Amino acid sequence: MDDGTDEYGPPQAGGPAGQEADPPGEAPGPPGEPGDEVPAPAGPAPLGLVREETGEPRVDAALGRLGDVDHLATDGHLTVYEDVHQGLRAALDALDAPPGPSAPPPARPDGSAGRAH
Repeated sequence: MDDGTDEYGPPQAGGPAGQEADPPGEAPGPPGEPGDEVPAPAGPAPLGLVREETGEPRVDAALGRLGDVDHLATDGHLTVYEDVHQGLRAALDALDAPPGPSAPPPARPDGSAGRAH
């Protein structure tokens, strides 16, 4: 018996009593009902997060840059996040660096640069 349904899918056109199925993507009901209009996407808005200072100037500067995304569309966030990440990495790398300027290697007894053997 053919009742207009496919055993692997939704009812097909010409189903019981010859009724047509609603076209895909359309909600049933008369037009103009509430919910028919799609609201326009909201623009960038600040999240209003409060950030405490860390006391480390390089870290505070990098984290302060995160506030710039409040005024950018989503597609502009990546550049800011990459910049902040680079600033934080630089601050961490500086912790591993020896203090003060690096000294050149001592001269060899023969007058050439480099370390003596």
